[in-house]
Amino acid sequence: MKKPEHSISSKNRAGILVQVLPYIQRFNNKTIVVKYGGNAMLNDDLKKAVIEDVILMSCVGIRTVLVHGGGPEIESMLKKTGKESRFENGLRYTDEETMDIVQMVLCGKVNKDIVALIEKAGGRAIGLCGIDGSMLKAKQFKTSIDLGLVGEIEQVDVSIINTILDSDIIPVISSVAYGTGENEGKSLNINADIAAAKIAAALNAEKLVLMTDIPGILKDIKDENSLIKSVSRNELETLKNEGIITRGMIPKTDCCAMALDGGVKKAHIIDGRLPHAILIELFTDEGIGTEIIPY
Repeated sequence: MKKPEHSISSKNRAGILVQVLPYIQRFNNKTIVVKYGGNAMLNDDLKKAVIEDVILMSCVGIRTVLVHGGGPEIESMLKKTGKESRFENGLRYTDEETMDIVQMVLCGKVNKDIVALIEKAGGRAIGLCGIDGSMLKAKQFKTSIDLGLVGEIEQVDVSIINTILDSDIIPVISSVAYGTGENEGKSLNINADIAAAKIAAALNAEKLVLMTDIPGILKDIKDENSLIKSVSRNELETLKNEGIITRGMIPKTDCCAMALDGGVKKAHIIDGRLPHAILIELFTDEGIGTEIIPY
C-alpha cells in the first residue's frame, strides 16, 4: 500500500528525536511552571495536546507544575446560579457569594477535570489549590477601587509542591489563596498568571510558560506575523512606552518580569491556540512564542 504523502519517514523521525535530545538533557530535573488558560482550556483537541505535552515533559525528567485559571467556567456557573456579575472599572468584584462559586469551580470541577485528563492519558497528577498547606497566603488587594475578596500574594510555601514533584507526580494548582489579616482563614481570588509567576519564583524554576490566545508580543497587534521572538526584561518598559505592549499584554509581561526578578531563568508567552505549543517552544530552536530573558 502506498504511504500517505504526509507520512514521516523513520529517518526523519529519528532526526526529530535527535534534535530534541539536547533540550531534554538541559531541562532534566529542572522545574518548569506552565500557566494553563485561555482557549486551550475550552477546545477538546487543544486540551488533549496540552495534557500530552505536560505528561511528556514529566516523563523525560522535567519537574512540571501546572497552574490554571478558569474564567469562562466561573462565568458560566455564575449565570447558572443567577448570580449577576459586578464590575468596577472593568474588573470583577468578588463578594462572598461569588468567592464561594470561584472556589467551587476552580478548586473543584476545573482542577479535578484536569487531573482526570492527565490520569486518563497515562500521567500522574494531584490537584491542589493555594489554600492546601497554606501554599499561597494573601492579603486583600487594596486599591482606590474596591474589588472585594481579591488577594495579593504575600507568602508562597512550595514544600508541598516539592514533595509531589519528588514523587514524579504533576501538581495541578488552582489560584485560590488562604487569606491573612482581616480575612484570616477566608478564601481569596488570585489572578492565575500572578500565582504562576510567584510559584515559579519560589521554586527557583528554570522557566515560566504563560499560555495565551495570541502568538506572543507583537510589533503590530493587527499583524500576527510581527512576532517578537526574544526580548530582555529591561526592554519591556521601552516596548510599553512605544505602545507595542498594550492592553491585556501589559499584565502578562508584568508577570514575566515578576518571575524573572524572583530568580526564574526565562519566561515565555506562547499561543495556546496551537496544538503542542509548549513542546514546540521548549524543544525547538525556533520556538513558537516570545521568550523574555533577564538581560
